[in-house]
Parts: sequence; C-alpha cells; structure tokens
Amino acid sequence: MTFNVTIQPGKSIVKGEPLDQEAGVGSLTLGGYLKDLVDKYANNEAAVFHSEDGVERWTYRQMWDKSVAVAKALLASGVGKGTRVGILMTNRLEFLSATFGTSLAGGIATTMSTFSTSAELETLLKNSCCSVLLLEPNVLKKNFSQMVAELVPEIASGAPGTIQSVDYPYLRSVVSLADTNHGAIESWNAWLDKGRSISEEFVSATAALVEPSDPGFLFFSSGSTGKPKGILSAHRGVCLQLWRCAHWLQLDEGTRCWSANGFFWSGNFTFGIGGTFSSGGCMVLQRTFQPEEALDLMEKEKVGYIFAWPHQWAQLVDAKNWLDVDLSSLKFIDTHSPVAQHPTINSTWSDATSAYGNTETFTLVSAFPSGTADEVRAGSHGIPLAGNTIRIVDPLTGETVALGERGEIAVKGPTLMMGYIGIPLEESLDDEGYLRTGDGGYFDEEGRLIWEGRLNDIIKTGGANVSPVEIDAVIAQCPGVKITKTVGIADDLLGELVVACIVVADGATVTEADVKAFAKQTLASFKVPRKVLFFAEEELETTGSAKVKSSELKKLAAERLEAQSA
Repeated sequence: MTFNVTIQPGKSIVKGEPLDQEAGVGSLTLGGYLKDLVDKYANNEAAVFHSEDGVERWTYRQMWDKSVAVAKALLASGVGKGTRVGILMTNRLEFLSATFGTSLAGGIATTMSTFSTSAELETLLKNSCCSVLLLEPNVLKKNFSQMVAELVPEIASGAPGTIQSVDYPYLRSVVSLADTNHGAIESWNAWLDKGRSISEEFVSATAALVEPSDPGFLFFSSGSTGKPKGILSAHRGVCLQLWRCAHWLQLDEGTRCWSANGFFWSGNFTFGIGGTFSSGGCMVLQRTFQPEEALDLMEKEKVGYIFAWPHQWAQLVDAKNWLDVDLSSLKFIDTHSPVAQHPTINSTWSDATSAYGNTETFTLVSAFPSGTADEVRAGSHGIPLAGNTIRIVDPLTGETVALGERGEIAVKGPTLMMGYIGIPLEESLDDEGYLRTGDGGYFDEEGRLIWEGRLNDIIKTGGANVSPVEIDAVIAQCPGVKITKTVGIADDLLGELVVACIVVADGATVTEADVKAFAKQTLASFKVPRKVLFFAEEELETTGSAKVKSSELKKLAAERLEAQSA
C-alpha cells in the first residue's frame, strides 16, 4: 500500500505531501477566511442560536456584517495590530462575531474557558495581557461580570473604557453581553454604538494589513507545571486547519452541524467552526451541554452532523427524550457511536478518528479522512498532513530511532505554534526545530503513525487537558491530607478518569466527599477528581528524590478501581 508520504530510508522520519500541492485551501487569515465564505455562501444560513428570548439566525453575509460591527467597536476602543482581545463566552453567535471581528481589526483572539474559577480567570487575565475583554456575564452558576469586578477593583470607580489597574496594566475595557451595574463594565450594545464612527473602508484597510504569518490566536492549555500555557498561533496555521476540515469530515455542502463543546479550546474550534463553515453549513449553537435540549435542537434544526465527545454520546442515549425525537437527518454519525443506534438513524459514515495532534499544532498533524477503509487505517492515527514532518526519537538522547521502533513523537510543520507566551521558542523546540510532544508512538513500514499514549503526566479527560500538578497543589491544602498524587486512569467514557490518590495525616479523618468538596472551591468541574483513593504511605513507591512514581501508582490505582467495581 502506498501513501503520499516520504519516508527517510531506515529511519522514523516521515513527511507529508508538499504544502503547495494541497487542494481546497483558501485565504490564510481569519478575516480572509470569512470573506471567502461570504463570497461563496453569502445567503446560506451560517449559524442559529436558540435562547429564552427566541431564535436568532445569521446568514454568512449577516455574520460578516456582525463581525465588521465588532471590528469597528474594537478599533474605536484603541485596538491595533497585535492587540490581544479576551473572549470569555460559550458557543453563541457573539463568540463568532467577536472572533472574526478581532481578526478584521488586526487583533489577537484570546479565548478563555467558561469553566474557569475566579483563581483560574485571574491567571488567564494576567498571562494573556488582553486590552479588551468581551464576556458573557452568566454561565450556569458563574457570574463573570461580578468575578471580573472583584478581581479588578478599579472597575467599580472607573468609567467605561478607562480601566487602569496596576495588577492588570494592559486591561482597558471590559464589555458584557448584558446590561451591567458593575461600574466600568460596558454593555454590548452601547459598546457597539461606539464603533459607528468607524467606516467599513477603515476596517477593510486594517484587515488587509493582517498577514498569514501574524499572530492570530492565543489559546490556553493545561501544562505539566500546573499553570495554563498560553499557546500563540499564526493565522496561517489556524486557517489551514479550518479549510482542511472540509476534507477530513467529507460533509455535504450545507450540512447543519451541532456542538456544545466550547470553542475556547482549539479542537472544538477547528472541528466545530471549520467543519461547518468550510462546507458552507450551518452551526447549531448550544451554550452548555444539556442532553435533552441538545436532542430537541437536533430534531428541530434537522442536524446532519454532531461534534461531541464519547462521554456526551452516552448522556444523549440516557436522556429522557432519547426515543421521542426524530434524528433521521443525522446522516454524518459514526456507525460505532451509540447515537447511531437510534431507531430513526440510518448511517454508513465513519468519522475522522484516525488522527493525532495537539494544541501546539492547532489540532491535527496526522490523519485519515472520514470514510477511510479499516484496512487502510489499520488501527493507526493517520499519515502526516501536507507540509508536516513527524519523527520518532529516543526520549533520553533525542536521536531518531529506526523505522518501526517506539519512542517519543516529535513534529514540525506549517501549523506549529509560534511559541508559548513568556518562553523563547528555542526553549520549546529541539535543535532541528521539532516540538517534542511527550507522547509515545511509532511508524509502521507504510508511514502510518501509531500513537500509544503520553510519556508525560498530562491527563486527557472528556476532550480536555488536565494538569495533575495543578490539582495536587489544591488538594495538598485540604485539611488532613498528608500526600496527594493525581493520575489518569483509562476510561471508556472519558478517555481518562481523574483519580486523586491520598495519604491521610496521622490521626486525621478525610473522606472522598471532603476532598471533592474542597477541590470544587478552586478547580473547574472537569478538573475535580472523579474518584478519590486512599493509601498507606508505604504503599507508594518513590524515586530517589522522594517523588511518588506515577507509573507504579497508576497501576495500583487501576487495580484498586477494578477491584471496587467487581
């Protein structure tokens, strides 16, 4: 079997096809990407949002107009080329106009998780150095307007657009989607009105000076140090992946797509937005995942494709209205998904699951598209994408291993990040410009990549990266806890289960409920351990530097959980 890759003889170095041979790629700035979409699909419905106020629908032309309005307001607020604009929103129409509008104004879209606690938001605001923050005031039980006002006391006494804070010296404007009584926080509509003095020609001029090589996005991902890593990506890398989604997913033009997965994470952004718009489809938006509501939306909006994680599939199947809805429009659902077993669904489609990537490469660096035969995929994670080079190295020496040998996956290519904020790029790459991913795997003789898991300790649960160091730093403060070590245990539903392994201080009494309740005060919900296991100190193997051995503890924890479920 022959693939369009180049394998260096005898070595685990595989290159994808030349980038200039890749088909289906348009403009490589986000503003240019949107303009291409409008030119091709102007009157197609692009997005729909259901709320308590009714239903709002945007065509591609209207999405452009709304984005231009945001760009005008940003320019009137002093945003210039390279200015970071914080976007703290769920999946809603304004997220789209805020992101595209930031690009048209020359700014850097800086997305922030709506799972953030106050402590996490403080870190994001400080590390991002955003000058404007556009936020959704209320998400579930969180009041972000109040949270930001408490973090930035100067808001209470300031006037709109004039915030001056020593703790957040770059922050000048905070804008809320709703009317607000929090001092200097501006309301969305009043803020948009400030942009009326800016002409469309001026927006066009700013957008025209944005280059594909310019920084366009700042996403945050959990790091092994426990602190969120700010990952800066150029427009070119992001847009390449958005265009590629049309090829990866093989959706029909105009397919209606649903997702409630936050676009503030790169994978959700790429597949939710790119998978929909690059095919001229319509994005059916849901702010937060509520399974019964999601099924109703799929039926009402005749959804043809859903971007969901496996743990959400299970919740959809368990929803009260599962058998009451008509999902016959759901043509693009993987036959292995439990959702495909719904009595109204008749699908033969297979998803683009043979793939590998990370936030540092703005999602995938290797893939096979949807519909690739099982014998071609052969249990692999695809072949390198156009312009990418992947090699397997010895984790200790960094030397390339022989073809077929196991080692650490190292990557470079056109979607590789510009760097982590605050860290020189040469400190993140090896001497040959490769990103050492910390993941283990190997190539087969045909150049297919097989990913075998992480060599580091990052936990991937429900599609999110979680740092055990961050969790342990919190749980260590819980009264009665002497030692804490968090590990990820394989789980069919979530990918990995966050499990806290605890040694209790002498004479103390600590329960699983105590640990979870304490963690919830500081950590986002998906970081709170799903299971808490208690061990005697002598049960934990340690290194020469007295650190608990993660690999041995994972085995012990997995055995304990298996015994509990027996």
